[in-house]
Amino acid sequence: MKIAVIDGKGGGIGSQIVERLKSLKKDDIEIIVLGTNSQATANMLRAGGNDGATGENAIVWMSHKADIIIGPMAIIAANSMMGEISPKMAEAIASSKAKKLLLPISKCNFEIIGLQNYQLKQIFDELIQRVKIILEEI
Repeated sequence: MKIAVIDGKGGGIGSQIVERLKSLKKDDIEIIVLGTNSQATANMLRAGGNDGATGENAIVWMSHKADIIIGPMAIIAANSMMGEISPKMAEAIASSKAKKLLLPISKCNFEIIGLQNYQLKQIFDELIQRVKIILEEI
């Protein structure tokens, strides 16, 4: 099972996701970290990613190789994250056949109506519970 974690800027959110995925201690999970920049990639690798790559082409290519894609909801919106998510990246992620687990973080002027305003810790806890369910279904 290939899980792609996508993040930008400093990779802080992605790093926390990787740490929590690693805590599952599943040998059949390969965590591929994909940063929009080298700092994000390096920080997610430091957090425990199995392999990583940086930039538009890497994200476009790996989006179609992953079974699950995890990241903030901004990864499917062109020009979000201060322009770090290109239209090509957003399209590749959104059109990937991978299951997408998107975190409702509203820093990019996106807001999902009807969701409670959780703290990041609660969002990460819910994410890991969802990953566990997906892994059991396989």
